Amino acid sequence: MTPTTDETAVEAANTAFYEALENGDFETLSDLWLADGTPVTCVHPGWPVLTGRGEVLRSYALIMANTEYIQFFLTDLRISPAGDTALVTCTENILSGGPAEDGDDLGPLVGQLVVATNVFRRTPDGWRLWSHHASPVLAETTGPDTGEPAPDDAGPPL
Repeated sequence: MTPTTDETAVEAANTAFYEALENGDFETLSDLWLADGTPVTCVHPGWPVLTGRGEVLRSYALIMANTEYIQFFLTDLRISPAGDTALVTCTENILSGGPAEDGDDLGPLVGQLVVATNVFRRTPDGWRLWSHHASPVLAETTGPDTGEPAPDDAGPPL
């Protein structure tokens, strides 16, 4: 199935969001969020919901200031445009590192698996983020070798 023009444009906006975060490019990241007065929201893993453009952008400034290195490998990407709104779901396979210790170039690297939902809205300037919600994956959902559900897995907590 060939992606639609909207799917391609939304995927480009989604990719630009993660690349801006990886590159510490706060200006580009800021430009990717709605700026028309619509209340935007963001939930980082383990954080309470952040509401409003100022609060959301401050959170990214804080993350960028305290993260020496971050890289996202996106998997399970699904893009669903519906009129002027688009829903993107994906798994963020994150590799990150904090400030260096004892003269090292980079602090210890940590891997994390997070599922994310990004909601975009079409604007005259292109697709812009309306909401980002990311939650850590805490339970293994498939068996280690088979890809089948793990025997003791009752699914994620409700």
